Amino acid sequence: MEHDGVTERLLNRTVLITGATGFIAKLLVEKILRLQPRVKRLYLLVRAGDQVSAEKRVESEILQLQIFESLQEKYETNFSSWFWAKVSPVVGDVSLKNLGIGNADLAEDMVKETNIIIHMAATVNFRERYDTALAINTMGVKHVIEFASRCAKLELVLLASTAIVNLDKAGIMLEKPLHQYRSNDGRLDLDISEETAFAEAKLKELVCSNASEDTIRRTMKKIGTQRALKFGWPNAYVFTKAMGEMLAYEHRSRLPIVIIRPTATISTWKEPFPGWIEGVNTIDTWVTNCGKGHMKFLVGDVATAIDIVPADIVVNAMLCIVSCHPQGPSDMIYHIGSSMRNPLKISELIHLICRYFSEKPYINAEGDLVKVKQPNVQSAMSSFYELMDIHYKVPLQNMLRSGLSTAIDHDRYNQLKREYNVTVAVAEAYWPVTLFKGRFDDSNMQRLIAMMNERDRELIPCDAKFINWEKYLMETHIPGVMDYESREAARARL
Repeated sequence: MEHDGVTERLLNRTVLITGATGFIAKLLVEKILRLQPRVKRLYLLVRAGDQVSAEKRVESEILQLQIFESLQEKYETNFSSWFWAKVSPVVGDVSLKNLGIGNADLAEDMVKETNIIIHMAATVNFRERYDTALAINTMGVKHVIEFASRCAKLELVLLASTAIVNLDKAGIMLEKPLHQYRSNDGRLDLDISEETAFAEAKLKELVCSNASEDTIRRTMKKIGTQRALKFGWPNAYVFTKAMGEMLAYEHRSRLPIVIIRPTATISTWKEPFPGWIEGVNTIDTWVTNCGKGHMKFLVGDVATAIDIVPADIVVNAMLCIVSCHPQGPSDMIYHIGSSMRNPLKISELIHLICRYFSEKPYINAEGDLVKVKQPNVQSAMSSFYELMDIHYKVPLQNMLRSGLSTAIDHDRYNQLKREYNVTVAVAEAYWPVTLFKGRFDDSNMQRLIAMMNERDRELIPCDAKFINWEKYLMETHIPGVMDYESREAARARL
């Protein structure tokens, strides 16, 4: 059964997008405006002190981006007025009730008008402090659902989660809900209100003891990791996203809720142009640090697939869900990834990274070409730590014992210590991804793709099987990442 199409679905609709200044959300805003200029309104929830500040944020962090160039060319001098006629920044915060919207009249208008809610606000820091991750990733879902419950014309609530909520298993990860209010393995009870109270109590304890801001930050981060590990998740980010999903499950019978679980999202494949990216995460830390010669040791299972997906594929998949997700009781979870349809092995990824930098070496601050060697890849954290002792910790200790008597000695020590810190930080942050031996089933997503009409297959292509990984990585993604790094470094020097 084919549907009318995504442009018809968005015609005269009002869409609320949280986390609007995030990487994927910016692309989503651009794609909706380009795809359906007659969308009624886009409410963009942003953190800001007041309405003027919110508008300035949207202007500087969204409107002025390179990704809007095609729309600027289309509307020319009328672009700004057209944009603001469609886009309404809203001062808010998903960690607060009523989404932190202080303007009661505006909130009431939004409740009356909103047809589609796309909740993307999140903290994606793997080592986020526990209270912050709970407030945004978990309670944010609760507050979005409470707001959605009041929307008179609501048609869909799309919640962005992450595929790695069930990352510690092997085999095929199905598009199924997690254990409701249970640990990842289903053995322990998990009470979200108790977790919130626990975090609040720990924070109050630290404040009452006059702990420094740094001590509070480090302690709350440590607590987040401890609680995540206790219940079977690798870090506070994944744990709090999992709890957010659980809060959504209990409302699926009365609200049109769907959950997307994208895998590791990287630069755009095609739209609005190839290679656009903001931020450096997951495999991009390998790209930048290997290219600069800062990382000679990696942790990963070279025989397994690493599930990555271009950002525009994720955006198009979201629009496919908006267009084709059936009304009434149905599957509510969609994986968006590549490991089932077009797997890329970690060994292939590393080979392409090394090949790229052997053909196009990075030029460091001193003007020297950096020679890149094949990194030493360890398949377990235990063997990785042994190598860190041999190649870094022992030499660093010996250098200190011998004394750092010259400027050259200090430079060598600092360079080796910096290399050690980067290598360990990346390994500890991403080993749950790079050692993962499973793949993410996307049967629900494929069923929706099959329902798309031919026009939508061209407008919102969202099947990763058509990606040529070698061509994309060598010609689009790696150059895009390094260009982003270069721009950020130039900005930092200003």
